[in-house]
This record gives sequence, structure tokens and C-alpha cells, in this order.
Amino acid sequence: MVNWPAEIGRAAKYNVYMSKFSKPVLGIESSCDETGVAVYQPGRGLLAHALYSQVKLHADYGGVVPELASRDHVRKLLPLVRETLDRAGLGMRDLGGVAYTAGPGLVGALLVGASAARAMAWALDLPAIGVHHMEGHLLAPLLEPDPPQPPFVALLVSGGHSMLVAVRGIGDYEVLGDTLDDAAGEAFDKTAKLMGLPYPGGPALAAEALKGDPGAFHFSRPMTDRPGLDFSFSGLKTQVLLAWNKSDRSEQTRADVASGFEQAIVETLAIKCRRALEATGMSRLVIAGGVGANRRLRAQLAEAGEREGFSVHFPRLEFCTDNGAMIALAGAIRLAAGQEQGPQIRVQPRWSLETLEPVPTA
Repeated sequence: MVNWPAEIGRAAKYNVYMSKFSKPVLGIESSCDETGVAVYQPGRGLLAHALYSQVKLHADYGGVVPELASRDHVRKLLPLVRETLDRAGLGMRDLGGVAYTAGPGLVGALLVGASAARAMAWALDLPAIGVHHMEGHLLAPLLEPDPPQPPFVALLVSGGHSMLVAVRGIGDYEVLGDTLDDAAGEAFDKTAKLMGLPYPGGPALAAEALKGDPGAFHFSRPMTDRPGLDFSFSGLKTQVLLAWNKSDRSEQTRADVASGFEQAIVETLAIKCRRALEATGMSRLVIAGGVGANRRLRAQLAEAGEREGFSVHFPRLEFCTDNGAMIALAGAIRLAAGQEQGPQIRVQPRWSLETLEPVPTA
């Protein structure tokens, strides 16, 4: 069994793989429209973290404008680094390493975080490593008091990704299913926009769905009527558009359509998760990414787990969306295994999880 890293005192029954690497690691996340910074120290856990969201900046455009996102990362990153270190009671020279998101993501936004991290590492003569954004999400549940041990199936579901991954160890990943078009979070955002809900659409639609009747409108559960673990939500989005255009567009109808749409997404994800567990023979399920904060998804999967005998693990809500804590943790794990990189500033806007280097067990 893999000796999975965990926070001492909060999950002491687990062996701590990173005991040989004891200094704090600074983590930087800048893949899209949120600037996240955190400090994680092996043996002590998460010391501090801070997050700045660009939601207000992009609201007038109804979506993320890459150039504006990059410029705002430039403006906010270093003040957030100083704030986070102050919260942790540390100075720059107390750090033992630097981790940053190297991809996937918006290339300009990624370059801001990578450039700052590489500069700090070079100036302080510290090891540095670029972290895969989705591996960060996948490892976020390890920040919880009772982290899951592999092997497990992970559902990584966000604005840009909807994938099922078999996790046999850190870096030992097999993608079981992926999205063929819109990711679940993207479908939430686009559907909210077509119904006139404010940006960001996903949380607004979920809030609207709480006021609606999930049985008033029935939408299809895409690709659940055939074998396989891939996802496709573009057709579902079209169904909602047609239903909305034919309706009276009242406030109650908007809530009912939102509730029916959310129910279709959640049931589709749940069906695919159960299929993945059955196909792999695993009994643990990890949910990560921004859509993992959805209340209906959490409740439905937790109920299914209790009923069908599998355990379900979620990160806390603040670590579902993009954040620096998951990057600091993932970076600390890989730095402890001696996996640092050279001084070149490199990012990968497209990057497969399956190409990552495995971390040897302790």
C-alpha cells in the first residue's frame, strides 16, 4: 500500500512520506482567473493560504478574458505571497521549495505564476517544480483530517474538465473517461448565461435550482444509455435552450429549468462514477474540482455510497475551486521525492495526467 502523506496530528494513523523534506513549500496557482498562494510544511500541514478571485473583473464580459486575467495575476500575486507568508509567520528565507501550476490553463496566466516562482527559487537557491493543475485538485482531499488511501477512482469535474481517473498512487493515473465537448462546469456556465443568470453562471444556476422543482422538466442523461465512461454535455445544453425558449420565462420556470438541468448533470456524473468503481473494482471515490462544491452532487453521491457500500471523499468547499493549497501540497510531495526541475520557465497549456512521473512509495 502507498504511504500517503497527511497532516500530522490530524491524520496521525497514516505514515508521512515527506518526513525527509521538512521545510515549508510555497505554492502558487494562476492557471485561470484566480490567484492562489499557500504554504504547506510536511509534518505540520497547511500553514496559511490566500485567494484572490477575478470574478468582478470578468463579469462585464460574461466569461474570462485571458489578457485581463494575466494582467491581474501580475498585479495581485506578489502582495498575496507577502500576505500568506505573514499569516504563516515566515520569511522568504524560511522556505524550502517553491511549487507553481505549470498547466493545463491559460498560457499567459500560467506564465505569470511560473515566472514569479522561478525568480524566487533562483534568488533564494531553492528547488522548484511545476505542478499539474488537475493533480493538485486530485490531491486536495489529502488536506482533510481523514485522507483517502489509494487505490481510488477520482472524478475531476470543473469548468474546463470532466474526467474519471483511476488512482493507484501519486503519479500513477489512468484516465478512464473524459469529456468529448463541454465540461460539466462549462455547461453550467453556458446554460446559466442563456437563461439570463449573472456571471459566474455555475453558482448562480445552482442557487436558482434550489428554488425549483427538479421534476418539472426532464432532460436526458447524456451517454448513459451506452457503454463507456466519457462525458458529453453540449446536447443537454441545447435541450435546455429549446425548453427555455418555448416556456413563459417566468421566475418559477427559470428555477424549474435550472433544477431539472442540475439534476440531469448530477445523475449523469453519479451513474458514470458507479460504473467506474465497478469497472476498476475499487471502493473509494474522490470528488475534486469546482463542481465538487455542488450541494446536490455531494448529497447524491454520499447517499449512493452509503447505499452501495463505497466511501466518498470531498475536499472542503474552499479547496474545491482553484487554490494555492493544493499546489503547495502536490509540490511538497514531489520535491520530497527529489523531483525538481531546472531553471527554465516552461508551462504546458495542454498536459495529460497520464504523462506524469510516478512518485515512489516510502
